[in-house]
Amino acid sequence: MTLVNKSKLLYQLKLANQELVSRFEKSTGFSITRYEMLLFINAQGPCSQTQLQQELGIDRAAVTRHLKRLQDLSYVTRKRNDLNNREIYVQITDLAQKELADCEQHHESLEKDLYFGLSDEEEVQLLTLLNKINRQIASPS
Repeated sequence: MTLVNKSKLLYQLKLANQELVSRFEKSTGFSITRYEMLLFINAQGPCSQTQLQQELGIDRAAVTRHLKRLQDLSYVTRKRNDLNNREIYVQITDLAQKELADCEQHHESLEKDLYFGLSDEEEVQLLTLLNKINRQIASPS
């Protein structure tokens, strides 16, 4: 693939990302990063901010900013580790669990807003390809 074609591919990915993330946030009321954080904490149970940083692949300052906002909304609680004062543990609240469940329950009504124009099978294929790209990017050359 030529550099021009790669540039066009990347630009189309950028445009699609901007539009789909905007639709997701309008439909759910959650930023995509905060939603992913809550899903991880909900599945994982209480975890450290470092675990969140590693799971989501974002920097420490961004994790702190997102968690501060989630804490202000009463979606998470944060507590310092008694044995290591530098470590902070995060736990999801009942309110956040309810909000996540409501989002999932209303997924069908959100489907129209989040319609990608792809079949379920195509969405799985796209996710597989994006995961492959991200693994390649993350691995040392």
